[in-house]
Amino acid sequence: MLPIIYALIPVFLVIALGACARRIGFPGEEFWPPLDRVTYFILFPALLVHSLVAADFENLPVPNMATALFAGLITMSLVMMALRPLIAGPMGQSGPAFTSMFQGATRWNSFVALAASFALFGNEGLALAAVGIGVLVPTVNVLCVFILMRYAGDEPARLMALGKLLIRNPLVIACAVGIFLNASGIGLWEPVLAAVDILGRAALALGLLAVGAGLDLSQFTAQRGPIILTTALRLLAMPLFMAGWCWVFDVEGIARMVAIICGAVPGATASYVLARQLGGDAPLMASLITASTICAMATMPAMIWLLN
Repeated sequence: MLPIIYALIPVFLVIALGACARRIGFPGEEFWPPLDRVTYFILFPALLVHSLVAADFENLPVPNMATALFAGLITMSLVMMALRPLIAGPMGQSGPAFTSMFQGATRWNSFVALAASFALFGNEGLALAAVGIGVLVPTVNVLCVFILMRYAGDEPARLMALGKLLIRNPLVIACAVGIFLNASGIGLWEPVLAAVDILGRAALALGLLAVGAGLDLSQFTAQRGPIILTTALRLLAMPLFMAGWCWVFDVEGIARMVAIICGAVPGATASYVLARQLGGDAPLMASLITASTICAMATMPAMIWLLN
């Protein structure tokens, strides 16, 4: 277990550095929003394209892994729907609160997944995590938008507007471009590939700093029940689902471990923006993101070790 912990410590140290930097006001509050945009629209897509173009998928169970990831996400979504009567009844949570809990259990932090996969398995892990992004990002966005529209009571027109944003999602586009260039054998002209590589190298460090900067301990609420339940589902149940479906579809080795990492990472910071835009419980969402990120420092190495 110690090698796993040592490999993941740098990931969480960079996240902690981002949190500390923003807390002391360095380099300034106006720095972080542009950093988010540059990372999300330029650096992160460049990392995905380079990883997928340069990857050798011939001996990797990519179709089976993709199916297992999809099945794991659908399983968690069904679990959340089954828990809806408990959440609305004994727990007394509103529709908007349920949507935030749904996002907290199903959405995953792809920055942390890429960094952890690279730390543990190098470029092969990075490429497989990129495959996970190609499968999970569009699926979870569609699911979360549907749940928000169903239980937060927004107007259908807003769903159509967000649908356009989903189609233009830079991560989805980058995965599609990278997979196409790899599968077709076209590749990228060497100088262009080198430029994309330079951009991609900055993505993990800046992305993890941005994850840390997005944490807000002041947003914790008194709703301990929803926070504990959602965090347990996100960090403990989801990697179990991923491991189970990997067994069903005969996914082994590094591909299996990357799938488990994708299940074990904390919730996505983008969930807060979506909750705020579509009428979800934004304060609860912020609490869930912070709780899962902090708890993942302990649960990620434990789950990766137990399921290895």
